[in-house]
Amino acid sequence: MKTEIQKEAQDGVTGHSQLTMQVVDHVRQLVANGELKPGDRLPPERELARKLKISRSSLRAGIGFLSAMGVLKSRHGAGTFVATGPPALDSSSLTVLGALHGFLPWQMFEARLVIESSVAGLAAERATGEHIAELAEEVAEMYASMDDPQEYLIHDVRFHRTIARASGNPILGALMETITASLYDTRRMTVDNSVDLKESAEFHREIFRAIRSRNPVAAKKAMEEHLNLARMAQAAEPKATPEPN
Repeated sequence: MKTEIQKEAQDGVTGHSQLTMQVVDHVRQLVANGELKPGDRLPPERELARKLKISRSSLRAGIGFLSAMGVLKSRHGAGTFVATGPPALDSSSLTVLGALHGFLPWQMFEARLVIESSVAGLAAERATGEHIAELAEEVAEMYASMDDPQEYLIHDVRFHRTIARASGNPILGALMETITASLYDTRRMTVDNSVDLKESAEFHREIFRAIRSRNPVAAKKAMEEHLNLARMAQAAEPKATPEPN
């Protein structure tokens, strides 16, 4: 049962975020009940939106969240499927804490800088061939989706999640799951204002190359440079207009 302070914090999150979490909770319930299993196709968007009594744009935001978290995978022309080995979906705690305590963007970047630079260094030492292949795929998808910021964001977040898994430390991986969930939920509201996704993609490629080369120093440095420039770029973006519920 939620405490009053948790409820107040939840109320501080935007209505659109609440609708997103409604989609997340619904999919989680389907998985828990055994109605959806790894590899299963989700019902059509129209059917899901009608069942949840939300707009299709809100439904797509929820599906995007789950895709960024690696729970769902969309296949062009085939639909959206449950990925194999879905992680736990209770990843919204940082968003709630942020609403309660008024976390600032620079504070999130500072936290990411401390954690992710070290995680990138560990990934350069420990990444498996499978991790390297996944990182290569996400970088390629980033370049392919530079004209679609929302799709780009999904691959951006998945890239950072893969690095966390490649670190080989499940505690750091759990921390990064929480951070990336909050990052996606916040950033999807502003990513359409991005000025230069090509520069962002190139920095991700540099991080990938350093990890592939098994160079921890270069990987840490590339991650630090990426996060510092991303912080400045996002601060310079025009403010987003709130999305309708």
